[in-house]
Amino acid sequence: MKVNVHAVNFNVDGKLVGFIQDRMDKLEKYYDRVVSSDVFLKVEKTSDKENKIVEVKIHVPGDEFIVKKQCKTFEEGVELSSEALERVLLKRKEKIRTHI
Repeated sequence: MKVNVHAVNFNVDGKLVGFIQDRMDKLEKYYDRVVSSDVFLKVEKTSDKENKIVEVKIHVPGDEFIVKKQCKTFEEGVELSSEALERVLLKRKEKIRTHI
């Protein structure tokens, strides 16, 4: 799967990009028709500790799914986003399976 990582107003570390790529690749075992994904990383300027925002957009044929999470670290945000996307993709797969 093609994963595009977009960091808003900062540079992304290579280890974080690798972590995101690995986590997004795991989504293909739940739904194999995923075309690509865009991951947006943002840091909000607040005094709140949970100021890291991860927004993941997954493109599948005929649709796209968007999940947005706000956490203390980007890794935690990517983890929570991918878990939410797993549920969405499984639901999509079941929906398609019932129509066939």
